[in-house]
Amino acid sequence: MSRRPFAAVLAANTISIAGSSLTMIGVPWFVLQTTGSAGRAGIVAFCATLPIVVAALIGGPVIDRIGRRRVSAVSDLVCAASVGAIPLLHYAGLLEFWMLCALMALGGLVHTPGLTARSVLLPSLAEHAGTTVARAASLYDAVSRGARMIGAAVAGLLIAVLGAESVLLMDAATFAVSALLVSAFLRGVPAAEPQRAAEKPSFAAYRAELAEGWRFLTRSRLLLGITVMVMTTNGLDQGWSSVLLPVHGREELGGATALGLMISLFGGFALLGALLYGAWGDRFPRRAVFAGAFLLSGATRYAVAAVTDTPLPLAVTMALAGLGAGVLNPVLTTVLFERVPEELRSRVSGVATAGCELAMPMGGLAAGLLVDGLGITAALLAFGGVYLLTTLGPVLFPAWREMDAGPSAAVSRTGRPHPGSAPAARSPHPSAK
Repeated sequence: MSRRPFAAVLAANTISIAGSSLTMIGVPWFVLQTTGSAGRAGIVAFCATLPIVVAALIGGPVIDRIGRRRVSAVSDLVCAASVGAIPLLHYAGLLEFWMLCALMALGGLVHTPGLTARSVLLPSLAEHAGTTVARAASLYDAVSRGARMIGAAVAGLLIAVLGAESVLLMDAATFAVSALLVSAFLRGVPAAEPQRAAEKPSFAAYRAELAEGWRFLTRSRLLLGITVMVMTTNGLDQGWSSVLLPVHGREELGGATALGLMISLFGGFALLGALLYGAWGDRFPRRAVFAGAFLLSGATRYAVAAVTDTPLPLAVTMALAGLGAGVLNPVLTTVLFERVPEELRSRVSGVATAGCELAMPMGGLAAGLLVDGLGITAALLAFGGVYLLTTLGPVLFPAWREMDAGPSAAVSRTGRPHPGSAPAARSPHPSAK
């Protein structure tokens, strides 16, 4: 057993996600500073997230054929080039708005396959490290949350001191370091290398593998419920992070430094929530924990931002929301890896991620249009109301009770339990933000 591959993936994720937090704040702030338009910030968010859905939808079989280590490294290198080109073109006086949209679209296209490639390695890496999947998933999410916290705090300060352009250059550097770590330390891990296919590579074989992932996902009411719920909340959260919170920060909170503080508080308490779940989460029913955490982390942010113009109430709300949010991904990841066979994890995760991210492009675009048309307060209240209705799903619908059904004895490739096994409660691997 060796903990080195797992530690390398944790380090790569920490560095890469911290850098992405720089861009999460830097790009909307850059657009608002250079254009003054919330609508244009929404268009950039749309262009950045639409390719994510496409990549997640078709990427599962490709990840298995090329190899998870290679996909992760190449993804980070392309992201480094696309993010780094934005400030370089701006400094040269060549950056047009369509170029910014195209570069963000390129980054979105390749970023999700890299994240998926690393996440589906968790069961193998946990086994190598001599730990359980639940603990590995909690630690994986905890370091991701901590990285977002650090990145957001640094971004707010650096934007105020150096400008958004310098922050984007730093993000490019973090992607390059992440690629180096994955390339160097995942060699020799069988699950990270290309997987042998039963058939020769062909479009028909690829289509069959992709369809297999879809069938597995769609044959569970619980899995479909999770996908639809997280799809909706991810779309709303995309509008929050790319438009609503930056505009609120500019108009009411005093600038980029306060904006970075809010996101850091959310990330820091999300880290705490993930660690607490890793330590004691198995003692409580998953459905109750998941539903309560989502209600705590969702609509409250929008409502408080809509009714207050001072930082303190929103800061307290962001801390509590982060605590709830930190619980979500460990729950979903644990359920997924208990039930999806190893040979299907990439394609099922890819399809599930595509479903969960389907509304993200429209979230940023809708937020920008609502702010330009109705104002920031009305947009916040509208998004918060939809968020509240969505997060009532686990409380109202019986299918969610399957979340507490423990691991099935065996699961077939079709997504149905083998005869004699316990009912399988399968879930995707979304990123519940």
